[in-house]
Amino acid sequence: MKRQIAIIAGGDSSEHEVSLRSAAGLYSFMDKERYDITIVRLQGKEWRAYPQPLPEGKGVEDYFESSESYSIDKNDFSFTRGGVKHTFDFAYITIHGTPGENGLLQGYLEMMGVPFSCCGVLAAALTFNKYACNHYLSYFGFHIANSMMLRAGQKWPNAQKIADTLGLPCFIKSNVGGSSFGCTKVKTVEDVYPAIERAFQEGDEVICESYMKGTEVTCGVYKTKDKAVAFPITEVVTQNEFFDYDAKYKGQVSEITPARIPDAIRDKIQAETLRIYDIIGANGIIRVDWIITGEQINLLEVNTTPGMTATSFIPQQVRAAGLDIKDVLTDIIEDKLN
Repeated sequence: MKRQIAIIAGGDSSEHEVSLRSAAGLYSFMDKERYDITIVRLQGKEWRAYPQPLPEGKGVEDYFESSESYSIDKNDFSFTRGGVKHTFDFAYITIHGTPGENGLLQGYLEMMGVPFSCCGVLAAALTFNKYACNHYLSYFGFHIANSMMLRAGQKWPNAQKIADTLGLPCFIKSNVGGSSFGCTKVKTVEDVYPAIERAFQEGDEVICESYMKGTEVTCGVYKTKDKAVAFPITEVVTQNEFFDYDAKYKGQVSEITPARIPDAIRDKIQAETLRIYDIIGANGIIRVDWIITGEQINLLEVNTTPGMTATSFIPQQVRAAGLDIKDVLTDIIEDKLN
């Protein structure tokens, strides 16, 4: 009998549509002969299951608009179709943002007894808070940018003081957002407050962070009970001011895998990414973003639910490693189930 897999997507952040595209990617990658796969879309209190197959080449928007869906019973994470109750053996979380990236959904699934793909409540909550995560990891020797955090309702520091403390240009971004929503590369003192206001539109915490000029790279890894896998590293090159939304999702970027970096730096980044995996207690696939300045590698961000569209970093890195993404996902699912 096939295992019943839920791909949980959507969520309540600006990355809702990005998450749905990741769900479509995951659906296309997973082994249909081994698993029955249902996409579950979360949007506020509305949780709906879409058990119909996602036809190859069909747009995500068309699929959700035209397919029948069924309400999820949150008492046991099930849905009823034609008088038959359907439950799940495993959940693959691909929500970017709340509630799938910050520990809320993980806590719910733990209470329901449903195994899931990514890290648990504590690791998810920690990594979702970029400021807390980076400063926590700095105690383990990881180099991070100089930064300060602002919370909603607090008096903001003088714009000139922010510029003097962090230097210009600097980055101002949401502490809890993703896909570069609300992120600004600030070049003048006059732009500091407008950038802060923009970042607060994404959440109640904002990071002001020093700019580090260098080579931006990203590394994906995963572990099972009997092996640790570090994928080839991707180098990110964009002519935009930074790796913003247009660069990420509108092709305004060159993503070079494997990265054009010395072997020694490659090996160090892969080893340090695996070390972060252990420190935070991760599960499934994570991706860590770095910037190389000279011989120094600097931690940018830890992502425990990385994008999984056909063109996302992780599928690129899996292909560059000579692996099949279907086998990698099966590896992760079976490791958790067994």
